[in-house]
Amino acid sequence: MNTPKPMKHKIHITSGDHAGQLLQEAKLAGEILVWHDILYDGPRNPGWPSEASLQARAIFLEQSTDGGLDQAYVLETLQEQYRKLSEMPADTQTVLWFDACLFDQSMLCHILTCLQHLKRSQVDLICIDAHPRIERYNGLGQLQPSELAASYPIRQPVSPAQFEFACTVDRAFAEQDLTTFRALAAQSQAPLEWVPAAITRWLEEQSYAGTEFGRLEHHALAALRAGCHSPAEIFAAVAQADTPPQYWGDTALWAKINGLAARTAPLVRIEGPSPRLPQWQSKHPLAEYRVYLAD
Repeated sequence: MNTPKPMKHKIHITSGDHAGQLLQEAKLAGEILVWHDILYDGPRNPGWPSEASLQARAIFLEQSTDGGLDQAYVLETLQEQYRKLSEMPADTQTVLWFDACLFDQSMLCHILTCLQHLKRSQVDLICIDAHPRIERYNGLGQLQPSELAASYPIRQPVSPAQFEFACTVDRAFAEQDLTTFRALAAQSQAPLEWVPAAITRWLEEQSYAGTEFGRLEHHALAALRAGCHSPAEIFAAVAQADTPPQYWGDTALWAKINGLAARTAPLVRIEGPSPRLPQWQSKHPLAEYRVYLAD
């Protein structure tokens, strides 16, 4: 009588809590790990992080959210996800579920770089950049659990060329290397095909249409000029003006608006129970705030 082989450990890694919940509901075999970080922004070193690098990121994320994210909580979260990655059995089958947007592509390249550091080669990738049911497709969070389960067979093994390319991209994001970014954005046949467009979007956030504003700031100011003043109105207008895939959420948009209000010569005026839009949980609901162009 043949003894059945033990099942390999399997882990699915994705970028958002909602997508992680949908993967749970899809009932795919294996553990779900939602990665938390903003890998296109802030101080870090490329590849596997040092403890000092994690501490610097925790401070950055607390400061960039005006205390919405607690430094100690962030540090514990970061340490735990790298610990989990490092303690996976060597033969773990890793399945990466990511979108084509800036947020996801910077995270994908970092995780691939870390997996290469750990000598984990059994890695599959699923990147869904469009769906016939959804006209303005932004990401995995728009799919049904059954649609995610149906997408599992399209996974592709990550090639050595993709691992090496991911390391180059991760270093560019860590170092904010404009020269490398421009070269990567110009590639027509990149090993990870969604990276050039994602980097192009990063460059647009530094300067959009020859102005001093990033693209997200540009759309926010346009919404205000059009008469949108509640956060909900501004969010809807900016989302409509932007083109998929949308890399940002409300937290990122409020950070941009807060930054416009915090300039030495403020460009916007925020009225509400606190001087800045709350980026995370707050005792003050967003409905109590209004945003106007500065006088």
